[in-house]
Amino acid sequence: MKNQEFDFKGFTLNGFVMLFAIVAALVISGLLLGFGIEYENAFKIVTGCVLLLAAIVAMCGFIMIEPNEARVMLFFGKYHGTFKKVGYSWVNPFYSVKKLSLRARNIDAEPIKVNDKQGNPVMIGMVLVWKLKDTYKAMFEIDAQTMASNAASVGVNVNSMMRAFENFVKIQGDAALRQMAGQYAYDNTDNKDELTLRSGGDEINEVLKSELEERLTMAGIEVVEARINYLAYAPEIAAVMLRRQQADAIIAAREKIVEGAVSMVKMALDKLAEDGVIELDDDKKAAMISNLMVVLCGDDTAQPVVNTGTLNM
Repeated sequence: MKNQEFDFKGFTLNGFVMLFAIVAALVISGLLLGFGIEYENAFKIVTGCVLLLAAIVAMCGFIMIEPNEARVMLFFGKYHGTFKKVGYSWVNPFYSVKKLSLRARNIDAEPIKVNDKQGNPVMIGMVLVWKLKDTYKAMFEIDAQTMASNAASVGVNVNSMMRAFENFVKIQGDAALRQMAGQYAYDNTDNKDELTLRSGGDEINEVLKSELEERLTMAGIEVVEARINYLAYAPEIAAVMLRRQQADAIIAAREKIVEGAVSMVKMALDKLAEDGVIELDDDKKAAMISNLMVVLCGDDTAQPVVNTGTLNM
């Protein structure tokens, strides 16, 4: 989409120079009115009144802009550009000025309940950092006036305008978070290579950022950063899912223990045969393997039994 924002090209003056000129005009108009009334000179009275009125009107043209602020300039409803020059300036007082902030803002969204890909209810929250990038879209593509809590102050108070955009970002952020969470399972999928909310990390955050950018670009808003900062099962299934995770962890641990025990038993048998310590038939090997597996895989400490008899070969 074509960028319709452009820099303000209208006539501007240094604010301090214009301030000096207005003060001078007020002094001169006062002198003209004084002398005109005293000497009953109509020309001086009219000139003084015109000069006084012009000075009063000119007072409305001062603009002070801080770094990362902007003013959208409108002339009787027509967009005439965005003024971003930092400092104290003077412009045509008949311009309508809308104040905007280009600074980064963050939103710590409260966790919301959504259903993941498997239908499990989960609680998910995010942190979002955003800022205005295109002032034309921000002002004219969305209705910021009705979004503001106090529509009368929009354009006069930059905070009111930015709170209006913040409300828009919150609503779209909630929708994007729900859309993204519904595409992935929370955890424990049959496919271990499948991306999940819990294990996705930076990849999931990039998907979330992409969803947000798609929704906020229309408002001229840039997503600086978006990441999940809260993720948990919903309270109604949290206990059940915790037991499931514990069972999975126990099974995984048991598999590792059995794998290690088999390796140790094989090593013991190979070492005995290699060193010629003792020769065991199949029955004795089976008994030894059984005893070693019980010792190595058991949860409790094994109690050894000392055989004081003879071992018949």
